[in-house]
Formats: sequence, structure tokens, C-alpha cells
Amino acid sequence: MTPRRRCSFVSLPVETSIRLRPRRQADALTIVPTLPMNKLPLLLLFAFVSTFLRAENAPAGSDKIIAAVRAADDARLAGSIAVDREKMNAAYSNDLRYAHSSGKIDSKASFIASLVSKEAIYFSVDYQERNFVPVSPGIVLMNGRGTFKVSTGGAPRQELDLRFLAVWREEQGVWRMIAWQSNRQPAPTPTK
Repeated sequence: MTPRRRCSFVSLPVETSIRLRPRRQADALTIVPTLPMNKLPLLLLFAFVSTFLRAENAPAGSDKIIAAVRAADDARLAGSIAVDREKMNAAYSNDLRYAHSSGKIDSKASFIASLVSKEAIYFSVDYQERNFVPVSPGIVLMNGRGTFKVSTGGAPRQELDLRFLAVWREEQGVWRMIAWQSNRQPAPTPTK
């Protein structure tokens, strides 16, 4: 058992340990909370039960919210593929941060401009998985996996297998995408 340690501004509980940081300053301390092993099963049980309670206590009307965000995403894709500036302006938030799988970051203006100028072309998107999770009033996370047929910078059409996370925000009664982050999935390795 770690003895209780005191300093001038805080009294630390018995379960807390203090370690020196690996820095040049010898007096820098790191406070590291530790969990006694006899409390670990209780913590795991709490995490397991709270997962079910969260699902059961989903916000009222979450089915309607998910349907609205799904429709907004469908309209976003249709507008992006058709290069319909009006639909894209309605679907993307002015605060958009769009992080491509290549690492390029776009704002709303730069992303729409790249589609209008044909610097980037979206031919089709086929979702293998698309999940929606309302996380707070007016905020929904969308994640999943899809095959994106695209062309960028005049290169030939590519078929990208992407995992993604998007954040949707309700702005004055309209669901708009505020963030997108995707990453490419590695090609399957051949079996020997």
C-alpha cells in the first residue's frame, strides 16, 4: 500500500502514487491514479451495464433524428456527385473541416470549389456500412465503410476502400455535415 503523501495544496488518497517525470527538472512530479485489483471487476461491471443503459436511454425521437441525418447524407452525396452547388451549400456547414484520406484538409469553400473545378470528381459511393449515433442534442456521429469511386488532380478513376467518421450538426433546423475524416483500408494480403 502506498503511504498517504501530502503537499502544501493537496492531500492524495492512499490509492494514488507519485512518480518523477523523466525530465531535467528534478522537482517535476506526475500524479498517477492507480486502481486496486479488487475493484477492477466492479469497474468492468459498471462499464458493461452503463453501455446498455445508454442504448436504452437514447434521446427520445432518435429514430426520427437518424432518418433525417440519413436523408441529409443521401442529399449530400447526390449533390457532390452531380456537382450541384446549391445542394452542397445546404448539406455542408460553414464550419466544415473535410479531411481526405490523402491527408488534404478542405474547408466548405475549398471543397466545393475542388468539385466545381473538377479537381476532384466523385463518381459513386457504395456504403458497406453506415451507422448513426446521436451523441447529444443537435449532434450525430456517422461512421462506417464504403467504396468511393473518385478521381483527383486529373488522375484516372480510383476505387478507394475507406473507413470514415463524420459529424453532423443541426443548424437552425437543418442537418449539416461539420466534419469528415476518412482513411484508406489496406489492400488484402494474398493467402499463401
